[in-house]
Amino acid sequence: GPMEGPAVEEVNLDEDEPQTQAPLLGSAKLEFRGSDEELSAPAPNPPRGATTLFSPDAGAKPQAGGKEKEKPEELLEISVREPQKVGEGMGAFVSYRVVTRTNLSYFRKSQMSVSRRFSDFLGLHEKLVEKHLHLGRIVPPVPEKSVLGMTKIKMSKDEGVASEDFVERRRAALERFLQRTAQHPSLRVDPDFREFLELEAELPRATSTAALSGAGMFRLISRVGDSVSKITTKMDETDPWFEEKQQQVDNLDLQLRRLHASIETMVQQRRELSQSTGSFAKGAAMLGNCEEHTGLSRALSKLAEVCERVEQVQGRQAKQDFYCLAELVKDYVSLVGAIKEALHQRVKVYGTWQHAQQTLARKREAKAKLELAQKADRLPQARQEVLDWEAKVDRAQEEFDSVSRVIRAELDRFELDRIADFRASVVRYLEFLLDTQQQLIKYWETFLPEAKAIA
Repeated sequence: GPMEGPAVEEVNLDEDEPQTQAPLLGSAKLEFRGSDEELSAPAPNPPRGATTLFSPDAGAKPQAGGKEKEKPEELLEISVREPQKVGEGMGAFVSYRVVTRTNLSYFRKSQMSVSRRFSDFLGLHEKLVEKHLHLGRIVPPVPEKSVLGMTKIKMSKDEGVASEDFVERRRAALERFLQRTAQHPSLRVDPDFREFLELEAELPRATSTAALSGAGMFRLISRVGDSVSKITTKMDETDPWFEEKQQQVDNLDLQLRRLHASIETMVQQRRELSQSTGSFAKGAAMLGNCEEHTGLSRALSKLAEVCERVEQVQGRQAKQDFYCLAELVKDYVSLVGAIKEALHQRVKVYGTWQHAQQTLARKREAKAKLELAQKADRLPQARQEVLDWEAKVDRAQEEFDSVSRVIRAELDRFELDRIADFRASVVRYLEFLLDTQQQLIKYWETFLPEAKAIA
């Protein structure tokens, strides 16, 4: 499977590789690194089509292109657009337009457009986790709350929030969350997901999504309970496949976090480079203005013009670093978190099964003692308890087998997606880099004759 291959000790790009199967792999896959349009166009938020198109079962191997021709390709295209600030002061929030196009008969209409706010997305994610995680499914992550980012929006007098980096980043992340959910064969047909995309009215407010509501506090406490049980349930792994996967997942987590940190540094340095180039351009222009020598003065003002253009190219490059690479890797850090949750679910189910087996052994022992002591009055109850616990053991074992099966399938799907995803993102990123370098060469080539003309 794609998960073998080179040891995952070092960050090895073919392995952690692109999941994006976009234009490259024939099958129309998640093309959702979303933001190259944002990048090439300086306009902060051009209205645009969904950044996605995928085939019916996103888990299908890319090679399966031939078979899909027979029946019309299933389409479920989702985009998140037009962030708008609603209300004033601390009560303000940002609403987004969620636009869906589909040919799936499961939906009532083929085109839908609804207005949703961030807490609606959080509520949807929570419902999906509640329903699917315990079965071993990997629920795609939703961007985390940002008190700082939102406070800035609430306090700003400006209506046009679309230009805010924070809002654009969140918009793109919400879009990827919906697109990944739509790509999942089980999640895409979840009634809550359908309602989220279809229902034109406001969704009922989810109490638990408020930053710190009572229900939220309660959940926090129960999660703490969860993490305590994470420590207590030790599982003797008997399945070598899972043992290997667990190690790979831990490795991947570590490498992705390191990679993310270095990309963040690179983005920061590119932004600073762009700003410094801008300052240099201003300096050259001012020097050109007070230079007596005509040739030199002209060359300096031309240099300033070129540097202004270079500054813009470098700024766009920093954006591309961010949207194409940093956000991709950050998504995958969160996705690996979701995988760990699913793997932990299996450990919990295993714990339940073990507990049932231990209880059954005790009940059998008690029954045997009663039989020896010939206590006929208490025997029927003891026998019934043994039967009950035998049934519980069977159920727990079935659940464990089922969760293990689902997780295996989910991880195989994740691998295919991840490789396609990274591949498309990296190819797109390299094409952008190439383009950037060619623009820079062109700018400097036009300047060269100016410099040589200084006489």
